[in-house]
Amino acid sequence: MRIKKGDNVQVLSGNDKGKTGEVLEVIPKADKVIVKGVNVRKKHVKARKQGDESGIISVECSIPSSKVNVVCSKCGKTTKVGYKIEKDEKIRVCKKCGAKL
Repeated sequence: MRIKKGDNVQVLSGNDKGKTGEVLEVIPKADKVIVKGVNVRKKHVKARKQGDESGIISVECSIPSSKVNVVCSKCGKTTKVGYKIEKDEKIRVCKKCGAKL
């Protein structure tokens, strides 16, 4: 996967199209990502211990990684991720402006 935890991404399609947010979690086996503030669902939680509160909480659910694109910090546009080898180290770069991601 070319998307990593902490990347700033933009949603390309679906109900949250156009929204941007930070990647909270990457699930490579399922090819999905969890983005902050995107695909928010309501979850009913029951109190498990005495003193815990039950209620309705908002939870970010996963979306397919193919529906998001990385936003370059330098040029501010959505871009594909390219790779470049510098000093025996593989680094991720923006395909549009060549800046390090």
